[in-house]
Amino acid sequence: MDNKLQSPLSSRLSRRDRHNQRPFLKDDESGLLSSVRLPQDSPIRIGWKQGFIRLVLVAGILWMLLILIVLLFHVWSCRSSISFLSAMCNKEGKVFIAMDLLGLTPKPEHRCPIPVADDPDKIVIPEGRTPDVIVKDLTYIEDEDLVSNGSHSFAVFGGNQSWLQREESFKLKPSMKVHCGFLQNGGADMNPVDIKYVKRCRFVVASGIFDGYDAPHQPSNISTRSKKLFCFLMVVDEVSLKFIESNVTIRKDKHKGMWVGIWRLIPLKHPPYDEPRRNGKVPKILTHRLFPQAQYSIWIDGKMELIVDPLLILERYLWRGKHTYAIAQHKHHRSIYEEADANKRRKRYARPLIDLHMKIYYSEGMEPWSLKKNMISDVPEGAVIIREHTALNNLFNCLWFNEVNLFTPRDQLSFGYVVYRLKGLFKIFIFRNCEYYSLFVLHPHTREHSSKVEWVKSLSEFKGSGSSMKESRGGFGLWTPYPKNLDSVTLPPVVRTSKAG
Repeated sequence: MDNKLQSPLSSRLSRRDRHNQRPFLKDDESGLLSSVRLPQDSPIRIGWKQGFIRLVLVAGILWMLLILIVLLFHVWSCRSSISFLSAMCNKEGKVFIAMDLLGLTPKPEHRCPIPVADDPDKIVIPEGRTPDVIVKDLTYIEDEDLVSNGSHSFAVFGGNQSWLQREESFKLKPSMKVHCGFLQNGGADMNPVDIKYVKRCRFVVASGIFDGYDAPHQPSNISTRSKKLFCFLMVVDEVSLKFIESNVTIRKDKHKGMWVGIWRLIPLKHPPYDEPRRNGKVPKILTHRLFPQAQYSIWIDGKMELIVDPLLILERYLWRGKHTYAIAQHKHHRSIYEEADANKRRKRYARPLIDLHMKIYYSEGMEPWSLKKNMISDVPEGAVIIREHTALNNLFNCLWFNEVNLFTPRDQLSFGYVVYRLKGLFKIFIFRNCEYYSLFVLHPHTREHSSKVEWVKSLSEFKGSGSSMKESRGGFGLWTPYPKNLDSVTLPPVVRTSKAG
């Protein structure tokens, strides 16, 4: 009887105990992947968790495989013999440029590392000069008839080049004689002590300050070897010399040469032009004429502080790739017509004169830049110019200066045109703009440029030989009747690719 009474109670207790018991799980069995089914987990919820985790793992593996495939394809395409694929890796190639125009490449850097050599002392300087092949003998017109402005006659620095002389100057021959500034009594005269000093200069870092726009900035990171090898020549006009004397200590050596730190000041007496910007083009473009013994030169604008050893610059931009002329690509523009539009908007020179300048170029076949051209850009950043003074390079500089002398002092508008007229015979290395900004520190001008010509609104303001708005010694190509009719010439439309430009 006792067994009968106890059986139901024992059975109830046994079921209660089993209900209150919880399974004991090891650490490695309690995760989401555990096969043990918890009371609160339904079969649907368990399946969802396991499926989600598998999805994440599979997606991660596929993503890593995709990255690996892309990297392998990039490496293979850069070394591929297929021109289209290899061109995607060439930042100077047309495929890369086209992708850049479509916005399919990363945003360009403002500054980027320059692949210069590590030690200036280990650089091997090439022996001799690059052979002159196309132009072997180059001489300059230095004596010419005086120009009359109605009241008196005078010599002009750039000469009074005719349209026919200009046309002939673009036809390359083994022996050539061209206008190239520095006519007798035309101005831009150096002191005898400076003429004697620059004759010893084979390697030159040149700069210039005109109308007191800037103060000299001392280069940094210059090796002992480069200090001995290079002449650092700062060309100034009389106004800038007075400004420097009142703001900076000038040291005079025993030969009466003037120095500001590492810079040797080279004063130019009798400025050849009315417009300071045009005067500044003399040492910038005609470096080979101011310093005729120089074999290599690096030009930097007066507002810039050089921060890279000049010997490293020559090795990187000339000797390594066997180039003789190097200049940076413009940051915003590739077409001279877009650059002209930017100059007008920013009031860098008289708008109607810029339009006339561009109409002449367009009528002479200068098309807007496109992928069809061999150049990656028609517009340079002209504040840094690196060159060997070969006969062809010197001729190019003369022709470039003649365009600046004839038309507007905005030299970036003329550079690509002269390259175009030489029909691919002039070779140039145009390097990335971000490297250009890594060569120097940019300082602001001490004041704004001042020129009445910049504010002219119509060509009627230039009429008459005595117009106060007209430059009396420059821009003759804008006053001399052009041999072709420009009335029907319409400039190509400009698509502004950059707000900053």
